[in-house]
Amino acid sequence: MRNIIFLIDAQKGASGGGKVIYQYSNFIDSLKGYSSSIIHIKKKKLGKILNSINKKFKGKFIKSKFSGWSFRDITVKKNYYFSWFNIKIKTKNDFIFNKKKDFIILPEMFAHFAPDFCIKGNIPYAIFVQNGYSIFPTNNISKLNLAYNKAKYILTYSKDIKECVSLAYPKVKKKIIDVKYSIDFKNFKKATKKNIITYMPRKLKKHSELVISFLKNYLPKKWKIKPLMNLSDKEVYNNLAESKIFLAFSELEGLPLPPVEAAISGNKVIGYTGEGGKEYWKKPIFIEVKSSEIKDFCKKILINLNLKNFTQNSSKQRKKLSGMFSLKAEHDAIKKFLKKI
Repeated sequence: MRNIIFLIDAQKGASGGGKVIYQYSNFIDSLKGYSSSIIHIKKKKLGKILNSINKKFKGKFIKSKFSGWSFRDITVKKNYYFSWFNIKIKTKNDFIFNKKKDFIILPEMFAHFAPDFCIKGNIPYAIFVQNGYSIFPTNNISKLNLAYNKAKYILTYSKDIKECVSLAYPKVKKKIIDVKYSIDFKNFKKATKKNIITYMPRKLKKHSELVISFLKNYLPKKWKIKPLMNLSDKEVYNNLAESKIFLAFSELEGLPLPPVEAAISGNKVIGYTGEGGKEYWKKPIFIEVKSSEIKDFCKKILINLNLKNFTQNSSKQRKKLSGMFSLKAEHDAIKKFLKKI
């Protein structure tokens, strides 16, 4: 029995990256000959206190050579429960491993833990990079280089992520394995479309505040703007099913998930590609706004309010997106990866 262990931080809110990891672990655990669990980590109380003091006094009293999370400052968040995503997973509540059976998958945000977490104990591991712009979580470059160079594999799921990893760590090109993530289409319920514009405030908060503020004076009274925040997965899907336009404030992301979910829900998507989104960002569904062009963002929303025949004209594109993010594609990619380890 091969045991695949994922590491992730105990996130307080919804996370697209977390959702993908939970889906992977859940599927692997269902396969014959494999088991899978997730370790949720958090900072130790002392580490949090010292970090707060450091911020308050701007690093004058506690000087740290390296940035980012430190391996010595983490512990397990036991029996962590996430309320925002409806899926069952197994959790592991310790850092005890079996080098003959266990295979660890670290997210790029914690890749620098590999020397202490995996290499010292001769535990095989892979690094799962879901965002090519998050591959420098610390300025401890020697640990990062060691982590990537000693990894068995590097998992990525977009062209943009692969290019970022290859640029940063040219020696690992041959270790990169393409995987996929899926969207569960059963969650998409049909609903009567309303004149609603949805967006997620947690994405580039300042940008979204400016766009909404500028837009209010010009948006026709029959249109409403609805922020999607502090909602469960199901509630997000229900809102996307009713809205006609989704505003994407994607920052630098490997392959942004919310714009795809909005598109498949029948929305026209206007906003930033987040770089990784360029892989699917095509008209008529997707309207690109160059990052930080706030005034142009507002103009593009106003000229795209006429959605006559949009559903019919975008049906082929939605079908293609459904194929790109299908459960079968995700499962096939995971099985292919597991055969290698």
